[in-house]
Amino acid sequence: MLRKSNTETEAGLSYSTKDESYLANVALLYYQEGLNQGQIADRLGLSRATIVNYLKEGRDRGIVDIRVNGESLRSSSIGQELRKMFDLEDVYIANSGPNSDPSSALRQTARVAALAFYNIIEPGDVIGVAWGETIKSVGENLPDRKIDSTSVCQIIGSMESDRLLSAEDCAIQIANRIGAQCYTLHSPAILSSKPLAQDLRQEETIKAQLKRLKNLSAIITSVGDLSDSTHILSSGIISEKDLEKIKDEGGAGWLCSGFIQADGSKLPHQLQERMIAIQLEDILKTPKRILVASGLKKDLAVLAALKGKFVTHAILDYELAKAILEKSR
Repeated sequence: MLRKSNTETEAGLSYSTKDESYLANVALLYYQEGLNQGQIADRLGLSRATIVNYLKEGRDRGIVDIRVNGESLRSSSIGQELRKMFDLEDVYIANSGPNSDPSSALRQTARVAALAFYNIIEPGDVIGVAWGETIKSVGENLPDRKIDSTSVCQIIGSMESDRLLSAEDCAIQIANRIGAQCYTLHSPAILSSKPLAQDLRQEETIKAQLKRLKNLSAIITSVGDLSDSTHILSSGIISEKDLEKIKDEGGAGWLCSGFIQADGSKLPHQLQERMIAIQLEDILKTPKRILVASGLKKDLAVLAALKGKFVTHAILDYELAKAILEKSR
């Protein structure tokens, strides 16, 4: 007797060959009629595992767009206290539980940020997109939902990292999700010398992109801590020796292209002379400054960014938000 292949369902069709109508009907039974996966399986004569796969495929193919009212994520008391304390426009709090591991907390924060993004960004916005594990996760969690007439700009040049998407990939990913025009920055983030960086900034394509970064209407970024696991170390932005020196001089965090001190003021460093990236002054001029952060190790860095007015909209996990409040009272 012939056996079905592992990719075949009880209906004799691979999961990927099911048409959108069929997957949409399975989704309606689950999300609208309220049947559980076992009940749907019984009704359709399939296994529960098949229904699980069909529901996942429906989400992956954009047939199902699960929406949670992002407005409700702004209503927490801890978020409102932070908003008043730092004169922010909005604070969104992600809560995955006090016993969550760091990766789970980051995923939940990214999901909340993806919802907040659609509340904050408006048609016609020119959006600067930063780089790092947090921004990568936000891009992965954004639904495919167009925001008309938007543009996305990569705000820091390219870097090598085994852990993360490249800076241009982060920008392209978000642009694709919202149907935006994407402007990448065709340059390394760090040049070997100050004269080389100065010359490159005068190249027409680089010059045009850097000019765009002075006229953003929104920016989405995270803030780097200065721990031994920080991505600015693993990506080669800075050496261990220089990182220790920065901490000795009062550095509290890394924001896009510069170090900031505990009070939010800029901490000058020769590295910035060799960088191709947005300047901290241009971040402060951007009307909507969205900061996404998760993990207690970022408490000092986030607090510094808040004090420095680099944030208008904060998306934070609950434990991090609580720690920041406790340090600020």
